[in-house]
Amino acid sequence: MMPAARESLLDAAYTALARRSWSTVRMVDVAAAAGVSRQTLYNEFGSKEGLARALVRREADGYLVGVERALGSHSDARERLTATAEWTASAARENALVRAMLTGCWSERLPSPTLSAVPSSSAVPAQRRADGPLPSPGDFVAVVRDRAVAALAGPGAAAKPDTTDLARSCELVVRLALSCVAAPPGEGGVGELVRSALGPAQ
Repeated sequence: MMPAARESLLDAAYTALARRSWSTVRMVDVAAAAGVSRQTLYNEFGSKEGLARALVRREADGYLVGVERALGSHSDARERLTATAEWTASAARENALVRAMLTGCWSERLPSPTLSAVPSSSAVPAQRRADGPLPSPGDFVAVVRDRAVAALAGPGAAAKPDTTDLARSCELVVRLALSCVAAPPGEGGVGELVRSALGPAQ
């Protein structure tokens, strides 16, 4: 199957989820909305659980692409971390699946796939990846922290001993952003909180 058809099925599933709870989303409706047969949908994802895993994996990947974009958005390290925190808060505000992944709070409306890997017999590489482990909130903290360290200190930075403070600052920013997802900040928003936590610009 063409990757475009897989994407259109995931788009259809995401749109359906925005309108009603996952338990009432029917595979036949997702297939019809994407303009493919139900058999094609099953061939691609295997089951409704497989579709849920693929959807969660896609939204996780999309969030991390946004993290990379935010980390490359400024020359100033403080502003790059601020942009990353602001992206985290806005992505979680706009996308219920991203919010659930970042907080670990899966509402009854959402699919809640197990985070551990599931046995995969799929011939579709993208589905085999989706059947692998899905990130927990702690995994996201570590991934975003490590990407921030790499972006700010250069390649191979994680192995350097002098990045401990930087790693701590990056983790603090990620955790601050997640706290803003759970309890949205007042005036000044996430950016002001992060800037004050990081102290004056160097």
